[in-house]
Amino acid sequence: MLSNTCKYAIRAVIYLSLNGGEEKKIGIKEISKELDIPTPFLGKILQTLAKNKLLSSTKGPHGGFGLAKPAKDITLLNIIEVIDGLDFFNTCLIGLRTCKPTAHDDVQCPIHHKYEPISKQIYDLFNNETIENLKIQIEESDGKIGL
Repeated sequence: MLSNTCKYAIRAVIYLSLNGGEEKKIGIKEISKELDIPTPFLGKILQTLAKNKLLSSTKGPHGGFGLAKPAKDITLLNIIEVIDGLDFFNTCLIGLRTCKPTAHDDVQCPIHHKYEPISKQIYDLFNNETIENLKIQIEESDGKIGL
């Protein structure tokens, strides 16, 4: 459902929330090592998130990445939209053109009406789940949930 790139982005933002926050910057090498994500690949992901105002980036010897806004204001959907886009929620599950919004919305693929409410639930889950919520759950798990 989510690309590996998107999963890495979510893990990186959670990591920054747990270990940095809005003020403290964390270097890409540390993030890469802790999350076992190749540094060049992670760099592209983090730069994309920074360009889209989810992360802040500072260059230099004391530079790194941090959250650009409070963790409670960053949803999983914000990250998914930047990295993977929202096409998943708007395209046909089996790839037919009939599910795309048209003037004839009554003509849908055979599975559309069964899948549409599930897709909406997934959308709502991602839209309502914040990085702050995930951070709290990880902190309260006493190490049982790891990145």
